[in-house]
Amino acid sequence: MKNPGILRRAQNDGMDLVQSFPERREMRGGRTRLRGYRAAGQAAMLILWISYGCGDAAMDLMAARERMVLDQLERRGISDRRVLEAMRAVARDRFLAPEFAAHAYDDAPLPIGSAQTISQPYMVALICEVAALAGSERVLEIGTGSGYQTAVLARLCARVYSVETIAGLHQRARAILARQNIANVELRLDDGSAGWPDQGPFDAIVVTAAMPGIPRPLPDQLAPTGRLVAPIGEDELQTLVRIGRRAGAWQEDYFGECRFVKMTGKHGFRD
Repeated sequence: MKNPGILRRAQNDGMDLVQSFPERREMRGGRTRLRGYRAAGQAAMLILWISYGCGDAAMDLMAARERMVLDQLERRGISDRRVLEAMRAVARDRFLAPEFAAHAYDDAPLPIGSAQTISQPYMVALICEVAALAGSERVLEIGTGSGYQTAVLARLCARVYSVETIAGLHQRARAILARQNIANVELRLDDGSAGWPDQGPFDAIVVTAAMPGIPRPLPDQLAPTGRLVAPIGEDELQTLVRIGRRAGAWQEDYFGECRFVKMTGKHGFRD
């Protein structure tokens, strides 16, 4: 889906932004359904605590993960086999607090603390598919969050460089990824809106927080054939956008509406 001219540069408080003005499109990401999870999760946590050692809960979660891939991803149009296999392989429940583990494969985001969420499985898969990774790429992820998408990306590319601005999330994600022996990931605690210029250029940049526009530092860190995937738009509703160079000019593709938490930092939203 193309809409030439949706990106334009604008000077905004000294920042050179590529601003986005997305049209309304069919909602593909789904709505956040957090209400009632905590209450239901308390009971689920007790069940998991009793049964996890026996393997029953683990088997149930594996079955739920397979259903998630079939029902939420394949039937909604995710077709990249490498992405589907990565989503099958990475256990989302390991990136959540115990009280939410029983809901790990629900079709919804879930809280991870610090007013942040782990993204809906479909949105994780869609971003990875749109990034079009073949396995040899160096990928910059803006917003480590829980580390779930980081782990999925690690199965799809050669190396992931992930930046998180919240210290608690950064430390927790580092510990979870280390426990799973994921070695092709480098994590950094910093303002992700500025990217990671010391490690560029990148073959792909994926952004997991809503941005009002694309800060100039991010496209500047792309390789000549690189692409950037990000949710761009208003603070309540965004469009998933991919930009890259074709024939020497910037081109944009659009992949439906979505909702992400707002990006903070120098080039994020300003409350």
